[in-house]
Amino acid sequence: MPNGAAQLDTRIEIVTPENIAFQYRVAGPFRRLPAYLLDAVFRALIIFAGGLIFGLTLGFSGLPGLSIGLILILWFALSWFYGGLFETFWNGQTPGKRLMRIRVVSIDGQPINGIQAVLRNFLREVDAQPFYLFQVGLLSAMMNDRFQRLGDLAAGTMVVVEEGHWLRGLTQIGDPEVARLAAQIPVNYLPKRSLARALSAYVERRGSFAWGRRLEIARHVAEPLREKFNLPPNTNLDLLLCALYYRTFITERQDEEPIVPSGSPFAEPKNPYAFAEAKPWRSPTC
Repeated sequence: MPNGAAQLDTRIEIVTPENIAFQYRVAGPFRRLPAYLLDAVFRALIIFAGGLIFGLTLGFSGLPGLSIGLILILWFALSWFYGGLFETFWNGQTPGKRLMRIRVVSIDGQPINGIQAVLRNFLREVDAQPFYLFQVGLLSAMMNDRFQRLGDLAAGTMVVVEEGHWLRGLTQIGDPEVARLAAQIPVNYLPKRSLARALSAYVERRGSFAWGRRLEIARHVAEPLREKFNLPPNTNLDLLLCALYYRTFITERQDEEPIVPSGSPFAEPKNPYAFAEAKPWRSPTC
């Protein structure tokens, strides 16, 4: 984490040499285990299909020993090269990882190369000890904030969650406290475009943040607003931002129309004046 700040959740920030910051959500063991089990099922299905084909083609030809040998070769290849090949050519994903929406990247946030992919998969045999209970790998993952097993540490990789596409439009807020706080916001208060964009981004993303992260983010914007609206010191700052979002985008006003930036709140504008050129948009009745 930058500046030595304490990590509040599984999100980490990586700053490139070009001083560009990227945020990733690290995949923990309980997110990676289903992906591993799915890949194990896929490998078993491939071996079963291969065995069926070899048995039918070679068994009737009087070469049952050759079919067994080919099945063993297929099992060996899948055991040692399945993960490495898929992660090399599928940009850090196997079929199981793709279904679970996780991906292997290097510790600097870049795509992994073939050497990294093969190395981390070869060392899975060490992480699987003892008796394929993966206690070595689990212990290693518990000792660092990126959940890296020994294979990841040796290859310089980590597994991250692929962020889904954010929903566009209005986010519904069902907490009754939000409506109560919205009623205490002055009727004539209209946030600036930059604040409106920040509100939209925060409310859409808050569901993926841990509680501590929500408070950390909300405090910088909501505390000055709380003082401006003369609200009690114990006001929930997270819900205050939701209340302002509710008043700005959802509650229909008689004399003013809130302006919502077009497109996703996380997309970079095409030019510095993109938001200034956005057309007014009337919010629907709640």
